[in-house]
Formats: sequence, structure tokens, C-alpha cells
Amino acid sequence: MTAQSRPLGDGATSPSTSRPASNGEARVWIVLPTYNERDNLEPMVVRLLEVIPEARILVVDDGSPDGTGALVDAIAARDQRVSGLHRVAKQGLGAAYRAAFENLLRRSDCDVVVQMDCDFSHDPADVPRLVAALEPDVGLVLGSRYVPGGATPGWNFGRRTISRGGSQFARSVLGLPFRDLTGGFKAWRADLLRSIDLASAETQGYGFQVEMTWRAYRRGAQIREVPIVFSERRAGQSKMSRKIIAEALVMVLRLRLGSAAWPRATGSTGLGEGQRDGIGLVRGTGGVAVDDLAAAVVLNPDAPRGGRLATHRAGEPEAGT
Repeated sequence: MTAQSRPLGDGATSPSTSRPASNGEARVWIVLPTYNERDNLEPMVVRLLEVIPEARILVVDDGSPDGTGALVDAIAARDQRVSGLHRVAKQGLGAAYRAAFENLLRRSDCDVVVQMDCDFSHDPADVPRLVAALEPDVGLVLGSRYVPGGATPGWNFGRRTISRGGSQFARSVLGLPFRDLTGGFKAWRADLLRSIDLASAETQGYGFQVEMTWRAYRRGAQIREVPIVFSERRAGQSKMSRKIIAEALVMVLRLRLGSAAWPRATGSTGLGEGQRDGIGLVRGTGGVAVDDLAAAVVLNPDAPRGGRLATHRAGEPEAGT
């Protein structure tokens, strides 16, 4: 697999090139994986930079035959906030995100990574909400279709059943307390991503979304769900297939079978920040004992629309169940 990083418009060519934070705010990178998204790309970039102008955008193009990659380069030449990561062929959503994360995590100007689709099924206007939900003790925010306030307008019964069923299957098999595990609209703290062994995440398709949330959860990260409305793509064709769905189901079972050897961080390991224990857990909490941290934060499904948060700790019953 070959991935090439396109220089930023300001001439920066090294992934370690730094940019000072403005006003002490988190430095945000938005990752857009693309394959034949030429019609959507420029409107998406324009809209994102309207709603969060201080962000930077990394477009990961898998050799799109429709010329999306060339358009990325043209946009990057005009705006230094945009850059491209060019891959030689379509190799799956998970592989695209891994390449992007590895590229960004080598940089010193990356505090937050937002991942989203380029087809407007994820509303660019929601990006500031997801970033704002990354409070100091929260490592991952999930844009959720299945908490109060979330929705999937225009979906037929079959599509809604497959999507909800996939999330419920993963919840049940992996013991995760989150409502939407298959969605791809997320905001990560870069430090949490750095603690995850990306090379060991082998899922190529949409199962990557489930796998990465599971890996963050197993590290004791606080994870929050916020409601989003998932819309139909504006242009182009969906990349979903039966093969991708089957891969995701198999991946969930594999994770469950291997989870006994990787217990969730539920108690103090006595580690300082950045240290590693015998089962490979990385502490990034500044020395705070894991058992003093909430395991996850989810919207209470029984709360009123836009209502209160509920905290879930490992070993306790799930919130809202």
C-alpha cells in the first residue's frame, strides 16, 4: 500500500510541521475519506471551513477515477488549510482512516481529529458540536443517530432495521453501552488515538467504526454520544455492500472471542502518564487512577429531548437499559 502526503498550500511538507494554536484552543483536523466524490468534495470543504474556519482538512483519496484526487490538489493549492493523502487504489474505509490517523498523529499541531463522510450524510454544521463535547475528561465523541434528538429521515424500514440491528448486535456481543456503534461521525482526542495500536486494527470496511470504539472503550476512555441527523448523500453512490456487512459481523465475533485476553481498564494500574502495563494498556490520564474516572458518558435514552447525561462505569448496569 502506498500513501503520499500532499504538501499543504503554505509549502509545509513534513508531517511534523507545527502550527501554533490560536487563542489556546484545540487544533482540529477533519478527515474526509473519498472515492469518486468529486461532486461533493468542494461544497463540503467550503461548508466545513465556514462553520469551523480554524480547522484543517485532510482528504484521503483512494485513486478515484472521477478525478477527486486532482480536485483535492487544486483546492489545497488555493487554501493552506486543506491537504491531501493520495493512495493508489481503493482499499477500504478502515485502511483509509488508518493511513490518515497515522499521518496526523505524527504532527505536533493536532489535538483533535474529526472523522466524517464527504457526501453530506453528516452535516458539517454538527462538527463544532462534536468538538465542543470533547470536554477535558472525554476522549471520544460519537455522533449518534439512535439517542434522543438523532434521526435517519428518508430511510425505509429495511435500511433502518439493518443499521439498528448492526449496532444492537455489536452492543450485545461486545458488551458496549452505546446506541450507535456503526456510525462514522466521530471526534477523537489525538492522545487517545495515539494510545491505540492502529496497526492491529485490521477491519477494512465499515466494521472499522465498531472496532475503533471498542478499542477506545477497552482503554477506559470516556466516550460520549451526541445526537445527529443522518441525511441521504447529495451525489454519487453508496459504497455499502453485503461483503462489507459480513466483514463487520465477523469482526465483532472475533473481537468478542479475543476480549478475554484484554480486560477493560476498570481499576487503578498504578501507572503514570504514558506508561504501559503487562497487558498493553496505555495510561494517558496524567497519573489519575482509572477507577477514579467514569468509564463512559452516554445520553440517557429516557431523558427528555436534549436532556441530561448519564455516566456509566465498568461493572455497573448500562445507562438507559
